[in-house]
Amino acid sequence: MQPFNILTRRGFLDRSFKLGLGVALSTLVDIPFVMKRALAEGSIGLNGNKLLFIFLRGANDALNSVIPIQDSAYNATNRPNILIPKDGLTDYSVTGGCDFPTNPFFTYAKAIRLGNGFAALHPSLKYLAPVYNAGELSLIHRVGYPNQSRSHFDSQNYWENGNPNNNLVTDGIFYRTMIESGLASTAPLTGVSVQSALPLSLRGQAAAMTNLTDPTRYALLGIPNTVAGGGKADNALLAADTYPFPDKRSRELLSLQYQNLTNTLNIFAGIDFTESGTPGNPAKPGNYYLDDSPAKDGTGYYLFPTTNAKNGDFANGNDASKYVVDTGAYSLFTNLKAAALILNNTDAVIAGTEFSGFDTHNAQGSVTGAHANLQLRIAWAMYALRKYFLRYSNKATWDNVIVITLSEFGRTTIQNASLGTDHAEAGVMFAAGGAIKGYNNGHSTGVFGCSPNDSIPWVTGQTGSMFGVNSRYLRRTVDYRSVLGEIIRKHLGATQNQLNRIIPGYANPGEQLLAGGTSSIDGTPIIGEVGIL
Repeated sequence: MQPFNILTRRGFLDRSFKLGLGVALSTLVDIPFVMKRALAEGSIGLNGNKLLFIFLRGANDALNSVIPIQDSAYNATNRPNILIPKDGLTDYSVTGGCDFPTNPFFTYAKAIRLGNGFAALHPSLKYLAPVYNAGELSLIHRVGYPNQSRSHFDSQNYWENGNPNNNLVTDGIFYRTMIESGLASTAPLTGVSVQSALPLSLRGQAAAMTNLTDPTRYALLGIPNTVAGGGKADNALLAADTYPFPDKRSRELLSLQYQNLTNTLNIFAGIDFTESGTPGNPAKPGNYYLDDSPAKDGTGYYLFPTTNAKNGDFANGNDASKYVVDTGAYSLFTNLKAAALILNNTDAVIAGTEFSGFDTHNAQGSVTGAHANLQLRIAWAMYALRKYFLRYSNKATWDNVIVITLSEFGRTTIQNASLGTDHAEAGVMFAAGGAIKGYNNGHSTGVFGCSPNDSIPWVTGQTGSMFGVNSRYLRRTVDYRSVLGEIIRKHLGATQNQLNRIIPGYANPGEQLLAGGTSSIDGTPIIGEVGIL
């Protein structure tokens, strides 16, 4: 069998044509679809602010991420094999900043004091501490929505369409944000995902957002790598350029589609997505250090660990004992790097990616294991993104980027018989960025929803918050739509009327998404917007 030639980004651009292949390429570009809404209100896409999302698919065990360490119900009876133990030398009631264990890498094996007097971090989340202590990270606990579904498929849909318990809504919350910006019919890039397929959050019928499955190449044609094969590729593209379309309603759509595809590819041609272009190359000033300052011992780490050689201390060789993430994380960091580069070097407003593995029914692990590895990725991602946007800011600075995590629900308070956890209710969201109001940056703490001192207190014990639903699940006090809504309005620049259209629950006063109160949907008291901005 002959090797195949994949048409690359630059090779694609070298061939002059106006771009056919419209149907096959529809997920690559922003297609206007005759939607020409003029920008009438708000400042989405005009104020320079941007959003990077990471969907943690499978449902993260929030109780082992942001740990209610001072709750007596968080114990070895309820979680005998997955409990994160206290450090006997640490007083978790002491308030202040988050501890940052100084022992090398990730060998610390106890819950990390968060400094709000009640909560702790899983030790694998150690690298959240510098972001938290800079006042640029909020940890929002007890997050969910009314009448919580425990189906992965349904709940992911609800988080992404912004309409809980409504499977008839087929457009996404970030898609509607881009439509409200008025830019989707004119800008080649507005919302971008870097993953296997365009997520529901960016899908809709009036305009198509951009999805890249591999940012280093566009696998448009696969042909034999021969002179004859190259000629066939050229001829196919030229034929697509001159193909006549009937003068029907779709003509304008197709013409605009080709124009946006051309513009999109030209934009991406100017970005080096390859490994040689990775920020953090030791020959450039992009590496950074374990103690968050110039290293005294010459050690340093890549921002985006995408291979074994870039995973850990580059100064002292490829030492697996010093890897900062597990070796299964490389595809995530390849995609995350691409999303960061796109936000920083284009006019895109929203970009993001996903990673799975959080459905930890079996052998979840405790201080180490499957769940710990997943959380290493979360922490390093937040830490690396902060470093990247602080050091390499172009069209995006750390002050105008917010990084947010999504996950469809939390997991059971009590460990199951398979040494894991099952589907449950409330979970946790991580929100980071220079504009975030966290510890000593507008708030005395960066933890929301995990304290007896909250406006809706965390109740301890076997009949408390951890068992608030069906005597088994953590009950919500924050609606995920309130978190996203605050970001979309205060950060991205939507007006309240726009937000009511983007997230319909805001238009229903009984939902209490803005100011808080008792939800008219299921009678649960909620906080409303928590004030992270």
